[in-house]
Amino acid sequence: MQIVKMVVTGPFAAGKTQFIRSISEIDVVATEARISRSEEQAIKQETTVAMDFGRITVDDDLVLYLFGTPGQRRFEFMWEILSEGMLGFVVVVDSTRPETFREARLILETFRNYAPTPYVVAANKQDVEDAWPPEDLRIALHIDPAVKVLPCVATDKESVKNVLLELLYSILETMDSEE
Repeated sequence: MQIVKMVVTGPFAAGKTQFIRSISEIDVVATEARISRSEEQAIKQETTVAMDFGRITVDDDLVLYLFGTPGQRRFEFMWEILSEGMLGFVVVVDSTRPETFREARLILETFRNYAPTPYVVAANKQDVEDAWPPEDLRIALHIDPAVKVLPCVATDKESVKNVLLELLYSILETMDSEE
């Protein structure tokens, strides 16, 4: 059986934990703590402090392990630990919060420096009226045309599945070309 480790990263409150919860076949192992800063409370009440973990069995020969990172820089030390052994990563971006796009770009560059693995960008909250379209997000984040920027709704299992399949295809292509 082949195990594929994928990391799900992105800015604070982008939807990473929900992304993993929507698709995982096991109860997600989450390390969340309550937060007290008033401006962040308007967004959400808890934040990931170490990682989230979920699993998906694709078939008898393939299992995906999903590791979600904390989005806040103060937990950045966990990013490098979680990136060890990853075969690809997803950057989840809240398409309705352009003020987080710069942080998303920094996170993307950080993970590219950890390992030159395939990645995709999940343009989350595409079901919200003022969400930036994926192509506009590509421009704002300065994403290479070869990298997929995919529409996503982290609460929708099919949407999450499509993002993960695109990343898996990229990983498998990379593995085939190395053989």
